[in-house]
Amino acid sequence: MQCTMTRRGFVQTAAGLAVAGIGADSLAGERRRPNVVLIVGDDMGWPDMGFMGHKEIRTPHLDRLADRGAVFPNGYVPTSLCRASLATLLTGLYPHQHRLCCNDPPAGTDRVDMHPFIKNAPALPRLLGAAGYRSLQTGKFWEGHFSNAGFTHGETTNTDRHIAAKTPQIGRATMQPIYDFIDQSDKTPFFVWYAPMMPHRPHNPPERFLKRYAVAERDLHVARYFAMCEWFDETVGQLLDYLDKRKLSDNTLVMFVNDNGWITPTAKEDQKSPFGAERGKRSPYDMGIRTPFALRWPGRTRAGRYNDLVLTVDLAPTILQACGLKTPPRLQGLSLLDVAAGKARLNRSAVFGEIYVHTATKLGQPDVDVTHRWTREGDWKLIHDVRKNRIELFNLAADPHERTDLAAKEMERVGRLRKRIEQWVKDR
Repeated sequence: MQCTMTRRGFVQTAAGLAVAGIGADSLAGERRRPNVVLIVGDDMGWPDMGFMGHKEIRTPHLDRLADRGAVFPNGYVPTSLCRASLATLLTGLYPHQHRLCCNDPPAGTDRVDMHPFIKNAPALPRLLGAAGYRSLQTGKFWEGHFSNAGFTHGETTNTDRHIAAKTPQIGRATMQPIYDFIDQSDKTPFFVWYAPMMPHRPHNPPERFLKRYAVAERDLHVARYFAMCEWFDETVGQLLDYLDKRKLSDNTLVMFVNDNGWITPTAKEDQKSPFGAERGKRSPYDMGIRTPFALRWPGRTRAGRYNDLVLTVDLAPTILQACGLKTPPRLQGLSLLDVAAGKARLNRSAVFGEIYVHTATKLGQPDVDVTHRWTREGDWKLIHDVRKNRIELFNLAADPHERTDLAAKEMERVGRLRKRIEQWVKDR
């Protein structure tokens, strides 16, 4: 497919040009479809926002989004590794379905050999494009050229996980590509994927943020992470303000979620792992897999907190329902739209997920790379270390940071939740 670099800093496919050129008459029935903006925080702990109760990190713009929208504080990603998690957001599939479970392919295997997985998946940009949507990829994207996922426009055109090194990084350096794309969309509905590497390392916030958090009693690495969270929040505010400026907010579904959690290591711990401190990213604990969801669609969502257990597999069905489109049968998630409107509760009693190794053993065979499986039912969470055959059980209402293992005291509950995991694996 031929691609053309525009003077505005992003690329559009030939298909994207065709969508942009659809006549006014043919789009008349489509203009009522909402725009969709998906904001993805990167390596951000679930408590690390004002609206989630953090007392020091300032996130006024995310707080505003949450205050005016539906918040799901009990949200989860099926696995806490960025590539797998992002692929789930794009497809609505569990990692074992889309098979992008690990960040890297096996030794000796080219990264491009993983790209067919997203090409063959029912990715949101592809589904929305069939209904006349333009779509823009910015920031984190592991799957080669943006068109592999069906985006009509995008920044990533190489085999790297992000964008070309010489391209100004979205969020940290500029928001202009998003503004230009929105301006060019005119009255055509659009989907924006805003997934900046923020607050992801490198933790190099501007001094205007860092000086707020770099106080004598706080570890400097923690201060830098706090400042990165506020810097990310500022960019979210810039994006929301632009929607307001263009008078698009009323017909735009805005969604916020994190790709996985994070615990920042102190200065002494920092060199031990590129994945942060223990029990965070790449772990089955809540600081690795939990994330709040925030949905705002004026007139369609009802402001408030909804305690239903939700997973990122639910976001694609939610978007498709909002856009008046059918959800492909492969997608096992549930639309959150009626719940977010205050009309219903989610018909779900538990959520499930798996943790995988960083580098795949065999492409397309995710089961060989599973390290943990987990489930949450109500306030109870069970973690099964598959390789060590070890079980942990926590009551999150009494112990939100999972410090007290109750498995030995709750053997009946352990047995029942283990069977639920086994049934989930068997039925999928």
